Order: sequence, then C-alpha cells, then structure tokens
Amino acid sequence: MKFSKDFIWGTASAAYQIEGAYQEDGKGLNIWDAYCQEGGHVAHGENGNVACDHYHRFREDVQLMRELGVKHYRLSLSWSRILPEGTGRVNEQGLKFYSELIDTLLENGIEPMVTLFHWDYPLALHQKGGWLNPESPDWFAEYAKVAVEALSDRVSCWMTINEPQVFIGCGYDIGKFAPFQTLPARDLAQMSHHVLLSHGKAVQVIRTYAKKKPTIGFAYATPCWTPENTLPESIEEARRRSFAFSRKGFAFETAWWADPILLGDYPKEAYEILGEDMPRIAEGDMEIISQPVDFYGVNIYESKAVPKADGYAENASMGCARTQMGWPVTPDALYWGPRFLYERYGKPILISENGMAGHDWIHLDGKVHDPYRIDYMKRYLRELCRAAEDGTEVMGYLYWSILDNFEWADGYDKRFGLVYVDYATQKRTIKDSGYFYRDVIATGGEAVFSDTWEG
Repeated sequence: MKFSKDFIWGTASAAYQIEGAYQEDGKGLNIWDAYCQEGGHVAHGENGNVACDHYHRFREDVQLMRELGVKHYRLSLSWSRILPEGTGRVNEQGLKFYSELIDTLLENGIEPMVTLFHWDYPLALHQKGGWLNPESPDWFAEYAKVAVEALSDRVSCWMTINEPQVFIGCGYDIGKFAPFQTLPARDLAQMSHHVLLSHGKAVQVIRTYAKKKPTIGFAYATPCWTPENTLPESIEEARRRSFAFSRKGFAFETAWWADPILLGDYPKEAYEILGEDMPRIAEGDMEIISQPVDFYGVNIYESKAVPKADGYAENASMGCARTQMGWPVTPDALYWGPRFLYERYGKPILISENGMAGHDWIHLDGKVHDPYRIDYMKRYLRELCRAAEDGTEVMGYLYWSILDNFEWADGYDKRFGLVYVDYATQKRTIKDSGYFYRDVIATGGEAVFSDTWEG
C-alpha cells in the first residue's frame, strides 16, 4: 500500500483558535470575541482572547512546522481582523499580519492553504442580522475580494467556508456555539441558502481576481455512516444514511450543503419535508451556488451512528476506544467517507481535518509522550490509503491541528495538537506524534505501515 507521489501532507489551524490579540492593531470583534465574555457558554469561562498568541509568535510556530517537515499549512483568516466592521474600511495592519505569515511560510518551504471563514463572524454584521440578512452573501464577497487581491499573488489554494454544518447547526440550531441561538427551521434554511450563496460568490471572486491560478474548494464536516459488513445491502444502507435528509437536524446533513454546490439543487426530499420552510430561491441563485470547484475538502474524525437498544451507538460498545472528546475511534470512516463522497460528487477528496484530542501533559523527562495519537494516525491513514487504492481520488491529508488550541465550547481542556502549548507560559513542546508525523511526511506515508516506531 502506498500514497501517491504528489500526495499533500500538511496540518491545519483556525484563526480564532490560535491567534489571540483579539483587540490589537485595529481588529474588530467577532461573535466568539463578544459572546465568550458573557460566561456560561465555554468550559471554565475561557475564551480566545490570548489563545496560543500566534499573532505574536507566528514565526516561532512556522519554524516548528519546518522542523516537522510540514509541506502544506491550512490557515484561516479572521474576517474582522481584515474588515473590522465586516464591510467597508480595510484594516491594513490585519492584512499585514497575514501577508507576513504567508511570506514566512513560503520562505520555509511551506505552501499556504487559505480558508476564508472558520466560524468567527464579525459582530457588526451579526448585529445587522448576520446570515439571515439577504445582503450577507455580498458582504462575504466583498471580504473575499479584499483577501484575494492582497494575498493571491502568493496563495493558490483557497477554501471558502469551513463546516457550515457546525457553525449553523451548533450556532443557530442547538445553541452550543456562538452566537448560542436556537432558531426555527425556516430561519436555518434561509441562513443556509445565504451561506451557500456566499460560497458561490466567493468562488466567482477568486476566479476573477486571483493573481495566481487558483485551486478552490471548501472544508465540510460529513456525517459518515460506515457499513456493518461488506455485504452490498449493508454498504448501500450506509451510503443512504450518509446522504439522508430529515427535518430534525437537517442543518447538520451532508446532502443539504453539498448537493446545491455539486449537483445544482437541494435534495428533492428537502422540498418535500421542509415545504414552506424552504429558503427563498431567487432566479440565478443555484447557478451562483454551483460555481465549479476543484476539490471536496472534508473534516472527518469518526463515523456516525444511531443508538442501539443497549444504549450504545452502532459504532461503539462497552469500553471501546474513545478520544478525549468522547468520540469512538473508527478508522474506517477515512475509507467510507471519502469513497461515498467521491462516488456521489466526483471531486478529488482532501482530508482537510483529521486528528484526535488526548490527555496530554509534559512528562518528567520534559517530553510529551502520546502513543495513542500515533496509533490513531496509523489506523486512519491506512484506511485512507486503502480508499485511494480502491479508486477514490484522494488529494491529501491535513492533520488537525498543528498546535493545541482553543477548542470552542470545550475551552482549552481538549488537546488536538502535534505541538503541546503551555498556556501559562506559551512554551511549545513538540509531542512524540509530531516527530512521528515528520517521519510520515519524509517517507511519503510509508511510516504509517510500520507496526512499531522509534522516535
């Protein structure tokens, strides 16, 4: 088993989770800045005000990436750092930060992959109705144009939006993430439509204004069901569940978000089930939404399942392996998830996030030993390689994340990083898994197939 020679090996992060400097150099507030301060939403009352202080320490962090042999780095831009009010006045200091970060990456042989939006919606636009406002797609297009004109002379890979299933579903349906609202189906559907229009308009902007030939995609979450066995009927049932549509929780479902972009319309079941709660679709909307993209970026951590009679989900059992998030360890999600997506949509698959949170700490020898993360990576990457060998076009793999960071409503307890961050001192320590991933990259993935690893 082998990965292709042009396989993309990299890692990822998101602006709010690592940057800090939330009120520095002209940056405007976003919804996480504003609503974390209320208390009661995030574990221990924590927030991203300082986070990993990446804003001031990005050169150190890039050197760590270089030490690990990272070839590609997916970062996100903070919309309100660039446009403090969301539209209008450009904050040149914000653009300067990203320009210097990208220059530093390139100087160290690391290709930047830029995500325009990773959940940190400008507060000023939220106060104007946010994603419910029919002007919101134009706001996003304006922001995209500023970013593309400033950075596309050095950036060629763009992702428009990260996990709309999560920032709409968790932010406006179940109220777990900022702005911590619970809205009715009609509003969720209309918001979704505006998010999709924002994506489509951003693709148009990138194609029009990019100075280097762009490669464009998005980074979606995916509810991936895996079959119980390899019987055809079991595989078909898992595929059906992976693209199903239901009224309850529709904002979390793959087909609701991906079908409009890649198949040109919402799932037919959506029209039947939502009825009058379907969004208002103006003439030309679907053409904008379905602008051609080059790849399907997807964030996969576990397979999905429904509860059984014994109280365990179908992908779990008593005492099964789980990450610190409580998610079952289900490596075959990196086989079936990419396979089902590729078969339905026909686009190359980029694993834009995969990784695990663990109970990490500095050991007495001054190192961070995390053999469970190494084992996790081996298991998941073996399944991804198997998917590629069985015909799924897989572009690459980005480990989430380069640094331990602010894990949204879970605060700082959950550590996903290849690099340990002591938040009190901001000292960075590369974990054993970071050195293992260095070997994975250096060997083109061959290290994944060794049952032992000596750091």
